[in-house]
Amino acid sequence: MNKRLKIVITGANGFVATNVRKYFSEKNIELISISRNDFKEFKNEQKIISKNYDEKTILPIIKNSYALIHLVGIGNQSVETDFHTVNTELTHHILNLSKKAKIKKIVYTSGLGVSSNTALGYFISKYNAEKLIINSGLNYTIFRPSYIVGKTDLFTKYLKKQIKNKMIEIPGSGTYSIQPIYINDVVQVIFKSIIESKFKNKIIDLVGPDYISFIKYVKLFSKGNSKIKKINLENSYHNAINNPKSSFGVDDLNILIGNFKGNHEKLRRISGIDFKSIIELLKSGILL
Repeated sequence: MNKRLKIVITGANGFVATNVRKYFSEKNIELISISRNDFKEFKNEQKIISKNYDEKTILPIIKNSYALIHLVGIGNQSVETDFHTVNTELTHHILNLSKKAKIKKIVYTSGLGVSSNTALGYFISKYNAEKLIINSGLNYTIFRPSYIVGKTDLFTKYLKKQIKNKMIEIPGSGTYSIQPIYINDVVQVIFKSIIESKFKNKIIDLVGPDYISFIKYVKLFSKGNSKIKKINLENSYHNAINNPKSSFGVDDLNILIGNFKGNHEKLRRISGIDFKSIIELLKSGILL
């Protein structure tokens, strides 16, 4: 990609954004990265810290950038931060900024399982954000990711912490399945979505090639070095509702046991990437 093309990234200090920024920086792409909290800069990167994504601060800097990758979002809500405010209203604000800045392309990470038929608060907020993007008139690519895993994502850090205690707790039977995708593949896909026209105005499931039960994932991850304790699902929900420090929130549990399966073949066909098998990565121990 031509270095003169500037790329804006929101939610810059998050797990996915940090890896995207690193990948783009290594390709000598000019970055403008925005976050509510401070973060370490990469080369070719301009940093903006803004608690409320203030237009007066951001707009003059991002003007005439080529694309914006919107990676702000929350998976758990509280009395301080709710799904609608962060996932929907902030997306509306980012779209307005993008139009005023004459940005041509927006890339957005939604969620696997998002649809017009959902009754889940998290998915509703993401679906409404998708509608805003689709109706914005901008060239868009919307990704609906499953678990994006690497060495430092929240899911992996949770399992590592459990392994230290020699006991991994899983909600319910663990027979529900997930379709994780490796972070190194994700950053390549996002890069391609900006430079290749075949991603234009598409909604694509961001999922790996392996559809694997949660309990199998945990066993492969831990390499059999930790005991597995199944927690009654009702108790898991009770803890999620009443304990703000619970490892799983209510919506986390809903997503986990939802058995959502994405269309990996479509992703592979459009991207042309040879995706890593999560099962093989788990066996190799690369995520530990």
